[in-house]
Order: sequence, then C-alpha cells, then structure tokens
Amino acid sequence: MFGPAVLGGGALVVLVIGSWLFRRVRGGSAAERQSRNRHREAQEREPPVDIGDVETIAIREFTDHHSGERRAVGKVEGFVVFVEDVPDRCETTDVIRVKILSFNRGETSATATFLEHA
Repeated sequence: MFGPAVLGGGALVVLVIGSWLFRRVRGGSAAERQSRNRHREAQEREPPVDIGDVETIAIREFTDHHSGERRAVGKVEGFVVFVEDVPDRCETTDVIRVKILSFNRGETSATATFLEHA
C-alpha cells in the first residue's frame, strides 16, 4: 500500500514533532529553564530603587522609545532602568547619574532622567 520511502518519511516527521513536543512539555534546555526561573524571580522581587532616588549606572545600550526618543538602558542590581534626556555625547559604557521618575505597570523596570556624567 505505502512504499518504504513514504513510511520512512512519515516516521521522520513523527520523530521530529515528537521530540519538539517533548522539549515543550519538559521545558527546553537547562539554560532556557534557568533563564525563565531568573526572569520569574526578577518579576516577583521588590525594585531595588524608589521614586526620587539618585543612582549611578553604566549605560549598557541605547534603545528607541516608541515616541522616537533615544533612551539609555542601565541596571541597578539587575533591575532595568530606562533613562530619558540623555545627551547625544553619551556612549555605551559611560557612567551617569540618574534620578528615578517612575515604574512600569508591573514594577519590573523604571524610567529615570539623566542628571550628569559621573
């Protein structure tokens, strides 16, 4: 009825889909599970900063806000801080002082304003 090539191809498809489902149910690789666990822990902890705090951070990267404004991204104890009003002369790895203005809805990141180079 079916030739060996068709049966072999079908078996291969079943094997690929089965292994994909197994990984999905199992949770992926150890590195993926560790990353998910760290992300969940970060979402559940209290922010290490308060509104009005002045912090010194290193610029890790720049991102474009949906408003079109360039924002610096830094971290305080692993907590992400988006910094607005960053001068064009600032570059990645520059150390700057910022003032925390607000938190996002889940308090998983903060918005700050640039004060000065540190």
